[in-house]
Amino acid sequence: MDKPVLRKRNKMRGEQRGRHVTQTAQEQIRDLLGSETPRRDLLIEYLHLIQDEFGHIAADHITALAAEMQLATTEIYEVATFYHHFDVIREGDDAPPELTVRVCDSITCEMYGANELVAKLEGIVGDDVRVQRVPCVGRCEQAPVAVVGMNPIHQATEKQVMQEVNANNSKAELPNCIDFTSYQESEGYATLKKIVAGDIDNESVISTLEDSNLRGLGGAGFPAGRKWRIVRDQEAPRIMAVNIDEGEPGTFKDRYYLERDPHRFFEGMLIAAHVVGTDSIYIYLRDEYAGIRESMESELAKLKANPPCELPHIELRRGAGAYICGEESAMIESIEGKRGMPRLRPPFVAQVGVFGRPTLEHNMETLYWIREIIEKGGEWFTSHGRNGRKGLRSFSVSGRVKKPGVHLAPAGITIKELIEEYCDGMADGHEFYGYFPGGASGGILPASMGDIPLDFDTLNEYGCFIGSAAIIVFSDADNARDVAKNAMSFFEHESCGKCTPCRVGTSKAVKLMSKAEWNQPLMNELSKTMMDASICGLGQAASNPMNSVLKYFPDELK
Repeated sequence: MDKPVLRKRNKMRGEQRGRHVTQTAQEQIRDLLGSETPRRDLLIEYLHLIQDEFGHIAADHITALAAEMQLATTEIYEVATFYHHFDVIREGDDAPPELTVRVCDSITCEMYGANELVAKLEGIVGDDVRVQRVPCVGRCEQAPVAVVGMNPIHQATEKQVMQEVNANNSKAELPNCIDFTSYQESEGYATLKKIVAGDIDNESVISTLEDSNLRGLGGAGFPAGRKWRIVRDQEAPRIMAVNIDEGEPGTFKDRYYLERDPHRFFEGMLIAAHVVGTDSIYIYLRDEYAGIRESMESELAKLKANPPCELPHIELRRGAGAYICGEESAMIESIEGKRGMPRLRPPFVAQVGVFGRPTLEHNMETLYWIREIIEKGGEWFTSHGRNGRKGLRSFSVSGRVKKPGVHLAPAGITIKELIEEYCDGMADGHEFYGYFPGGASGGILPASMGDIPLDFDTLNEYGCFIGSAAIIVFSDADNARDVAKNAMSFFEHESCGKCTPCRVGTSKAVKLMSKAEWNQPLMNELSKTMMDASICGLGQAASNPMNSVLKYFPDELK
């Protein structure tokens, strides 16, 4: 029997306060944490260590971790239960099976039979395997997707999944990327070295970015050059945070580039850090990208071992399954080891970000383009474009097309052009019916509106936006009501709960959208409330698909 480690007693009542810390749990936690003094901001990393080691997080482990970190048990519990990827087991409850099969049931995967796959798997797996429905896993071009442990199965069938289950193949495969040596051999980090040496001055770098009109490619679209100037003008020390949470259903471009050329991103990141003057970098990577995480850890180690210049402090942080952490301030809260809840603004993260310091926050892809723009000039980037727009866009295309995937195309291309020129047309037997121009939150447009240029600001008048350029194409085999309801169910699941308009609004919207007859006046009123009163973009944009059906697909409501 474990010997309890006694905590302080309540002298007034003569009773022991709180839970006992068992000796076994204490030793296990200390082994996992190592000899270094625990850091509050690493709480989520510590929870990952426990989850990875034991397959769940038991009540004893929460109590022991709280004691080691000198935090309230409730604080640990609240953080652990906020994130979907932690299996928190209450005292007396059974632990989950050792192996979990996760089946994505977001928009594209649902189109390609995710519901049927779940039903089949639930009927054939044993008691030692758990089947879970999960939101988008960032592999929409490979739908339907199942993940055995951390091993993603593309175009998954029950036969393929069971083969991996029976073989216990639960680890992610490492991507075949350009490694540190190969990158250096192809002039990698040469541009960074020139900037650090002063051969290319910092002001000219920012001016080149401004000339290129490079905008934030995570969805917000804020001009990169302007952001660098704003943060550079703030008081040091300054920090940099890179958002690779990529949780928007339909989006997978960051994964695509990191699987192939991570050092191009690292170089852009280090250029930004040098020019802006940040002494620490925090890279926030979504937990679903296990293979990429292992690869990045390896390549970062090589970079630190043989640096092309003096490096800032760099930490790779692991997300834990919370879509809301794609919002910049929620991501910062998560980096600090807290629940990923958006902050009220002002102040903005450029002024008060990570650990209260001015923070340069960027999406991975924005930084990915930095090296090439500096080498080729801003005019090179703006030389691309159609329909009066300038630049290049990485479109994540999924759904009913012959060739889904990441397609680098001119800004301002239309969906019809994108389908025909880059996706080899619609899938056989399917007729173009509608599309999401900007992921689940970007609204829905019918095929009859397929000639609108796809770029920042071009879709606003239609109640839509391009966001991260995640294009989901659906056909006459689908209907807008179903895909819109799928999107709203996702937002209901992912709402952080901080504000009532989003927490209650998404739940109410799902109920209204599930009825045979839609109450359009009530839906319009609900949508306006959510858009006007929600704290962050999740609640503000969640009703876009519902509004789009009301506006552009009236025949489906008859």
